[in-house]
Amino acid sequence: MLELINVHKTFNIGTVNEKRALTGVELTVEDGDFITVIGGNGAGKSTMLNSIAGVFGIESGSICIDGKDITRLPEYKRAKFLGRVFQDPMIGTAANMNIEENLALANRRGKIRGLGWGVSKKEKGFFKDKLATLGLGLENRLTSKVGLLSGGQRQALTLLMATLKQPRLLLLDEHTAALDPKTAQKVLKITQDITEENRLTAIMVTHNMKDAIKMGNRLVMMHGGKIIFDVKGEEKSNLQVADLLAKFDEVSGGEFANDRMLLVK
Repeated sequence: MLELINVHKTFNIGTVNEKRALTGVELTVEDGDFITVIGGNGAGKSTMLNSIAGVFGIESGSICIDGKDITRLPEYKRAKFLGRVFQDPMIGTAANMNIEENLALANRRGKIRGLGWGVSKKEKGFFKDKLATLGLGLENRLTSKVGLLSGGQRQALTLLMATLKQPRLLLLDEHTAALDPKTAQKVLKITQDITEENRLTAIMVTHNMKDAIKMGNRLVMMHGGKIIFDVKGEEKSNLQVADLLAKFDEVSGGEFANDRMLLVK
């Protein structure tokens, strides 16, 4: 359902700060895939996600969803069929609005908005049921300002908002990196539950190799702006952290020795 064909992206072309971020990325994603993406700093992981979302235009190559070429489609038009959760829990929600108002905005994604009540009675019941599935007690705090929530609660809410309309593709950009380990595991469990229940297709960037192995049905490794390792199924489930470290050492020549990946193995 998603194809990246020979995708190239370079920042600051023609300057001393020129950076080749993507150097011919090739990726085919099947419907229902949950792909974890790992790689050292500067490998191109977040740039790939931002290119799919339309945040960055690409120099060459093509990006297709469901057989349709969206390479030149602007970001706001892609938002109709993409869900995103960022590393910073503050980005995905409006802090000065309450929980039900944030969910109402997410529930109107892709729809024409007119004058009327911000949150209908029917929506309140729907939101309450959805929030209850998170197991965080937020269903009893519909009118609480989102800015008062903890980082984990806010990230779980962002995840719910991103998937409320069941997007064709869910992009998760290190969405647990800013959380403490216990909260991060809770958010990962919620992520797994939501994607499995709704049979969503997802791509999750992470620096945590254990999470990369545990989550999803497929693991992709990036280095130097391209995909250098792609494993799935039983082969993925049998992977150990040591296997990934050996693969990194093989392709990078030891360049990643000081990378923060070593802190989350």
